[in-house]
Amino acid sequence: MAATAIRPYQVSVPEKSLDHLKQRLSLTSLPDELESADWDYGAPLADIKRLLQDWQEKYDWRQHEAQMNKLPQYMTQISVKGFDDLDIHFVHQTRPGSFLEVTKILPLLADTKDGSEPAFHIVAPSLPNFGFSQGVSKKGFSLPQYAEVCHNLMLRLGYPQYVTQGGDWGTWITRTLSLLHPTACVATHINMIATRESPTLSTSERNNLTATERAGLDRSAWFQTEGSSYSSIQGTKPQTLGYSLHDSPVGLLAWIYEKLHDWTDSYPWTDDEILTW
Repeated sequence: MAATAIRPYQVSVPEKSLDHLKQRLSLTSLPDELESADWDYGAPLADIKRLLQDWQEKYDWRQHEAQMNKLPQYMTQISVKGFDDLDIHFVHQTRPGSFLEVTKILPLLADTKDGSEPAFHIVAPSLPNFGFSQGVSKKGFSLPQYAEVCHNLMLRLGYPQYVTQGGDWGTWITRTLSLLHPTACVATHINMIATRESPTLSTSERNNLTATERAGLDRSAWFQTEGSSYSSIQGTKPQTLGYSLHDSPVGLLAWIYEKLHDWTDSYPWTDDEILTW
């Protein structure tokens, strides 16, 4: 098969892997926690105990796998300068559907029902090192390379021009795409505005702010002092952290669950949604 081929893809986790996961969950040893800690020091023990029990007794991966496989998923090999070619997983949607993080918005973008608003073709890639796309084993793969993957994927699919949307890491990739490929990336939308630090305001300046603006500043200050340590360790010593997250299913669960709680404005996640993440 040619390297440029676009291959249909289905998620299919081997039963052996699921059996191994069940065994690992049964051997979990949980830490204690301080009294009345709640979310002050991370994911509460009571929540993790509940999720662990649900994972062992109720959660049905095959059911969620089947839901994922209703989506138009594909795999293709993308070239990146200075690196080996990478197998990239993506959803290419020209009709209503969903995919994990963007489950609720994709149908609204792909099909406006009555035709009163524009509809879009949606390409939702799994970035290299994430999801079902191939990982990179060579140093130096950064924003320009992530942008190159996304740009080359769009060209492969027949889109010489496109618009992008990104949040969190995707914000930086989206901005890099527009800088490196301005004639192809004709518009960008981001839902995270990155700043180095909160502005220092005098008392009078702060008093002139609205309640919403003050709440936003307080939230930013909280993130810088209490919510951003993950970025420091992942950005400096990811290998050390990786041993724990790769080896412990519950460790990975707690790591992701904390972020789902802290970053989504009290969104009512179900236990099944958390465990699928």
